[in-house]
Amino acid sequence: MTPEQLALRDTVRSLLDKHSDIRAAIEAPHGYDKDLWARLCEIGVLPIPEHHGGSGAGLAETLVALEELGRTLTPAPLLSSTLAAQALLVSGNDEACGRLLPRIAGGTVAALALPWATGDHVTTAPLDHPEVTTAVSDGPLHATVHHVLDGDHAEILLVTDGISLYEVDPGQPGVTREHTPAVDLTRRLATIRLTDATATRLGLWSSQVRDTALAALCAEQVGAAARALELTVEYTKTRVQFGRPIGSFQALKHRMADMHVLVETARSAARAATDEVSAAVAKVYCAEAFCKVAAEMIQLHGGIAITWEHDAHLYFKRAHGSAQLFGSPQDHIDRLSRSAHR
Repeated sequence: MTPEQLALRDTVRSLLDKHSDIRAAIEAPHGYDKDLWARLCEIGVLPIPEHHGGSGAGLAETLVALEELGRTLTPAPLLSSTLAAQALLVSGNDEACGRLLPRIAGGTVAALALPWATGDHVTTAPLDHPEVTTAVSDGPLHATVHHVLDGDHAEILLVTDGISLYEVDPGQPGVTREHTPAVDLTRRLATIRLTDATATRLGLWSSQVRDTALAALCAEQVGAAARALELTVEYTKTRVQFGRPIGSFQALKHRMADMHVLVETARSAARAATDEVSAAVAKVYCAEAFCKVAAEMIQLHGGIAITWEHDAHLYFKRAHGSAQLFGSPQDHIDRLSRSAHR
C-alpha cells in the first residue's frame, strides 16, 4: 500500500478501536452507529470524486477501510453506499451524479437492489432507446429482490434489471421494504418488493459494479479472517492445559500456520481482483478461506467461542453469511465455467 493508504488504514483503525461497539450497533434501530458512520464519511472513505462532494478517494482507499471494518465486524453502510456510488459513476448520468453523490458523500445511506439470488428478477416496460447511455425513461418496475444491503432504511434506492440502472423513491406506495433477520447480526439485509413502482432510468448497467462488489466484499472478508487469526493466537498464548499454554503444542502451531497461509493468500487474491475473472476467483477463494479460519477459531477457543460474551461466534456467522452474499462460491465457479466454454 502507498503511504497515504497506510495512513488511512491507521486512522480508520484508531477510530474503530475507540468507538466501535458491535453489540450496541446491532441493537441500534438501523443496525449501525450513526455517529461512527458520520466520522467515517468525514475521513473520506467513500470512492467519490471531489467535484461530486467526495474526498477524492479511489476504490483502493475504500477497500482499505472495508478491510478495517471487516477486522472489527463493525456494522456500517460503507459496502452498500460504495456499490450505489459506483453504479452512479459508471452510468454516465452527470445529472444524477451531481444530485446524488454529494448526499452519499455526506453520509446519506444508499442501497443498490441487485438481483443476485436465483429467482430474483426486475422487470419493466421496454425502453424506446435502451442503447443511449444517458437516456431517461420513467416507467413502472416490478420485482422482489432479496438480500439488499441496508435496503430497509436507505434514503437513496437504486435498482437494476441487469440492463439499466434506475432510481426509485423508497417512500412511494409501490415500494415495500422489510428487514430480513439473518444469522449474521452484524449485516443489515432487507427484502424489497416493487409493485408498479415509479422509476427513473439513469443509464446503462455495467457489470463492473458486480466486480467491484466482489472485490469490496473480499477486502472485508480478509480483514475479518486476519483478526480471527490474531484473536486465536492471542488466546492460545494464555489458555493453559497440562501446565502449558496450548499455543506451545506443535499440532496447534501447525494449524495456526495453516490459518496464516490462508489469510495471506486470500489477501493476495483480494488485491488482485480487478476484472471479471479475478474478482470471481477472489470471491471463491476468500469466502472459503474465511470460513476455514473462522471454523478453526471456534475449535481452538473451545466452549467460550459459542458464548454471547465472546466475538468468535460473530466471526463464524459473518464468514458463512458473507460466503453467500453476492452469489455463493459455487455460483461463481459455474459462471466462470460457462464463460470458459463460450
